[in-house]
Amino acid sequence: MKKSIQFAKRSRNTRAGVLLFVLASILCGAPIFAQDEATPEPEKKEGSNKKPAKPAFESPELMDEQSVVVPASGTLEFDIQHRFGLVNNGIEDLYGIYAPGANVRLAFSYVPIENLQVGFGYAKLKQYLDFNAKYAILKQRKDWSVPVSVTYFGDWAIDNREGIYEKSVHRFSFYNSLIIASRISDKFSLQVAPSFSHYNAIDSLYSHDMIAVGVTGRYKFSNQSSIVIGYTQQLTDHKDPKFNLKPGFTIGWEIATSGHAFQIFATTFQGIIPQENITFNQNDFTEGEFLIGFNITRLWNF
Repeated sequence: MKKSIQFAKRSRNTRAGVLLFVLASILCGAPIFAQDEATPEPEKKEGSNKKPAKPAFESPELMDEQSVVVPASGTLEFDIQHRFGLVNNGIEDLYGIYAPGANVRLAFSYVPIENLQVGFGYAKLKQYLDFNAKYAILKQRKDWSVPVSVTYFGDWAIDNREGIYEKSVHRFSFYNSLIIASRISDKFSLQVAPSFSHYNAIDSLYSHDMIAVGVTGRYKFSNQSSIVIGYTQQLTDHKDPKFNLKPGFTIGWEIATSGHAFQIFATTFQGIIPQENITFNQNDFTEGEFLIGFNITRLWNF
């Protein structure tokens, strides 16, 4: 009887995963509307090197991180972010693909004015509803007179589970990050993202505030494909020495065009919401504790 129940649960998870892949295929196959990369570059004129350089990354999402990129004004972005279970059980649950602990987030963002993106999303884990904003402060220039791009990203998340908190304000958590990136060459880009996370209510043995820094590098080996590696290190810790807080590590493959990006990767982060990942991650990549994840990002320009 127990095996039947487990099989039924796994079947439901399998159907959900298949549905997400089908939806992703439809989105990725849809026609792409006017995008900057589709326009041929004009002949170089005097002073053209002072213009902004090509963005350091192809997509606003960068596996478990946000990239420095803010799309052009009038762009609508739709994201599907999925994390399967840990691979530790091997073939028993097909390396986490059929595991019951999978997490998924669906999100929309829009760029109402140049350099500003606002959005919201909903995640399965802790039923997080989050609202976010992203603003491009500085853009790298072709002549390297400005060698980096700088973008602010902020996220406000609400834990919607019932019976967990006494007051509504206790449900809130916050994340603030300053993303600094540079397109070092046509093939290689690098970004550093210091961040501050805060939870209004947390167990007395944990810390309300967490400072961390994330480093992500991308090597583009073809027109559409790249290898991306990311590492996030917490600079503060919890009060409870028994809480095994671990840094995040992600390595993946990105396929991107001007209208969509598909990223598949191995990661130690399961939370998707950045403050959740940074504050509570206990998966250790040195012990082989990681999971398979994917992101689908689709852009429409109006």
